[in-house]
Amino acid sequence: MVTGGAGFIGSHLIEKLLNVGNEVTCLDNFNDYYDPQIKRKNIEPFLENENFQLIEGDIRDKALLKDIFRSTDYVFHEAAQAGIRISVKDPMKPHEINTTGTLNLLEAAVNSGVKKIINASSSSVYGKVEYLPFDENHPNSPVSPYGVSKLMAEHYCRVFEDLYGLKSVSLRYFTVYGPRMRPDLAISIFTKAALKNETILIFGDGEKTRDFTCIDDIVQANLICMKKGSGVYNIGSGHSITINELASKVIEINESESEIVHTNSVKGDAEHTLSSSKKALKEIGWKPKVTIEDGLERYARWISNFQL
Repeated sequence: MVTGGAGFIGSHLIEKLLNVGNEVTCLDNFNDYYDPQIKRKNIEPFLENENFQLIEGDIRDKALLKDIFRSTDYVFHEAAQAGIRISVKDPMKPHEINTTGTLNLLEAAVNSGVKKIINASSSSVYGKVEYLPFDENHPNSPVSPYGVSKLMAEHYCRVFEDLYGLKSVSLRYFTVYGPRMRPDLAISIFTKAALKNETILIFGDGEKTRDFTCIDDIVQANLICMKKGSGVYNIGSGHSITINELASKVIEINESESEIVHTNSVKGDAEHTLSSSKKALKEIGWKPKVTIEDGLERYARWISNFQL
């Protein structure tokens, strides 16, 4: 089962799982955080596959979870209320979905004999930087309610393994991008603006740095963790660039005439992210393969041809 399966990461996971012969159930509530029609288009190619099942529902619905987990071996838990900024405006929403929803899921999994949960976590659990790159032992000081909710979900996964024997792994994603990515993320916004030669707007001075991770590397890490790994792992590229550099690369790759303009910074954004993936390499044999330049070019080609 892939929760949040119609979203960006979830739909890529489903595609790969089906391609290698698995039976996959997609659970998604098609909420309106962004256009639900984008999500429906993400899973449209799977609807005729006899190994695919779509269930429209919410991880906050405990009765539903109890019913649908009975024949599930592995759960890829991608369902979440995403977005740093929305969590600052409404902290209760990510708590209800990301924390309480995950707890519901874990309870249902224990009662249904699920073999393992692969939980989507986030680099947002680190928050305040004490040193870079972040390794898994770096202190957790989230600077947004979103980051707090993801950290709590990790703790619930750990406790359920200790108390009830439910195997789990939490993958701390570092800013995932690629085809079908959410329309509210920087690379999507910048690329669409560049293709139209429109102004690229950056919040703050643009000197915040991010570790951007291609969706192909994220999917590979998830698949490995079906059979290997426990605890938490950083899943990032191991390289960071400033937002100014990102915008410049997007302009160059798309041969755009866009100009960069800066505006006020926003609360809750981490100053810097950079991953160390040494633990993932040592314990599960995963390492990133896609450079930011290659990933941006792939995304630019995809978005140029994409029609909703």
